[in-house]
Amino acid sequence: MRIGIGYDQHALVEGRPLVLGGVEIPHPRGLQGYSDADVLTHALIDALLGAAALGTIGEHFPDTDPRFAGVSSLVLLDETLRLLGEAGYRIVNVDSVITAQEPRLQPHLGKMARTLAAQLGVASSCVGVKATSPEALGALGRREGIAAQAVALVEAI
Repeated sequence: MRIGIGYDQHALVEGRPLVLGGVEIPHPRGLQGYSDADVLTHALIDALLGAAALGTIGEHFPDTDPRFAGVSSLVLLDETLRLLGEAGYRIVNVDSVITAQEPRLQPHLGKMARTLAAQLGVASSCVGVKATSPEALGALGRREGIAAQAVALVEAI
């Protein structure tokens, strides 16, 4: 068994859709980034890569590679799963938390968990997705961005 942790944050900007955990969330602003800037999926990718000691999301999917411009982070997750399998690991479970002052994410958490579970090929009971507020503290509290943390447990197959 091996554990990995991942973290990501992006600024909120006008003119982009807000995507978290592969789910588009109704909101007037989205996250700025080279891909779809899905901080939840990015944190999960880094947790999985870390658990298997396979490097970082930036190493595998650099923002200098035109193949990743505007791509869905679920595509990056698929590639991560391929790498994980090739390294001889399978996912046991993952857990995550999104930190955002806005929008309210509670109504969307179940769909995010189900979407990620389907993408990961695990039962929904193996994927935790939570949200918390920064309580108006710092850049996240000023509604400047959204962050996510994830932890993954994998085992050798």
